[in-house]
Amino acid sequence: MSNTLAHFPAGRLLGIRFVARNRAPYATNPEDSRGRYWPEQESSTRTCYQRDRDRVIHSGAFRRLKHKTQVFVQHEGDYYRTRLTHSLEVAQIARAIARGLGLDEDLAEALALAHDFGHPPFGHAGEDALNACMKEYGGFDHNAQAFSLVTRLEHRYAAFDGLNLTWETLEGLVKHNGPLTVSDETKLPEVILRFPWDLEVSSFAGPEAQIAALSDDIAYVSHDIDDGLRAELFQPADLFDVPLAGQYFFEAVREHKNIALGRLIGEAVRGLLGQMVGDVLSETRVRLQEFDPSSAAEIRSLSAPISDFSAALLPDLLSLKGFLFQRMYRHAKVTEVMERAQGLLSGLFNAFMDDPSLLPDDWKLSVDEGGEANLSRAVCDYIAGMTDAYAQAEYQRIFHMEFNL
Repeated sequence: MSNTLAHFPAGRLLGIRFVARNRAPYATNPEDSRGRYWPEQESSTRTCYQRDRDRVIHSGAFRRLKHKTQVFVQHEGDYYRTRLTHSLEVAQIARAIARGLGLDEDLAEALALAHDFGHPPFGHAGEDALNACMKEYGGFDHNAQAFSLVTRLEHRYAAFDGLNLTWETLEGLVKHNGPLTVSDETKLPEVILRFPWDLEVSSFAGPEAQIAALSDDIAYVSHDIDDGLRAELFQPADLFDVPLAGQYFFEAVREHKNIALGRLIGEAVRGLLGQMVGDVLSETRVRLQEFDPSSAAEIRSLSAPISDFSAALLPDLLSLKGFLFQRMYRHAKVTEVMERAQGLLSGLFNAFMDDPSLLPDDWKLSVDEGGEANLSRAVCDYIAGMTDAYAQAEYQRIFHMEFNL
């Protein structure tokens, strides 16, 4: 179904309002939501942000995260994290931090669960491949793609495209990596530029969105250490001298002789997680006391984020990320598979561009008009939504040969 958003006025929430308890004055309040673009009767049993979270969970994009690569592709083992398990871990951390600060837990959770919607198959390698394919057509950005999914590509409702999420959830998704500061607004991703609501992209996001973004960092650093050790890309002793993580692995080995690897990882990562979460809570409380905001809107207007890692912890976190980059993300075991995956996605993109009739029937309808640029975006949207396994199956369908990663 296709529609033009400008045909309908943006509406505030309709229906029952909820009075939140134990909520800080600077939290995003569902009673004050700017509403949904397409006016709807609100739920009698859920706040608007609980409803956003539920719409995210019931979406096709959320289910597909189960079979999308985080670092290791599926055939390498079913123990390693996928985009889905990563998103669930981010949501758990986001809820915990939001609760500690008196923020809206449901909004933080909705943002955490949806933040990776736009990732294509095969992790960051897939994103690089699509970005290269789309170089002449505006490029590819997974945050913009997530926004496309929740505003345009999900087709679950008769009255509108997308999930019709609240303004606050849409704003948080767009600003997952911070304000979109560009000298020329026309350089914004087209899906954001054309969206008729002003998402105030040059300001900071609300507090729950800031927390969800930091929770993403906390989750992936922690679980990538876990996955990297289990994949034998590095050993526990290799971490002893690595800032932030090293102390926990060294202490766990010293205190528990001959400890099994799984228990060692559990002990060390538990300490690392606790330190990072505690640091964010502590630093955010310091900034809250300094700025003394009285509302979420006031937090958005500040010249600096209200939530972040402390100046003492951040250099160590960057060093730990550097270790993972060199010893895990650039490890031959990972890069060899990902380079082949990039070839698979590039092959699919070129095949669909050369012969759009290869697209499924429902996608063909979206490329009847608009020329090459419109076709390229439709092809990109189609490929970005694929799971790892479906991309391989499509390659076999089109080229009549298996593509072994």
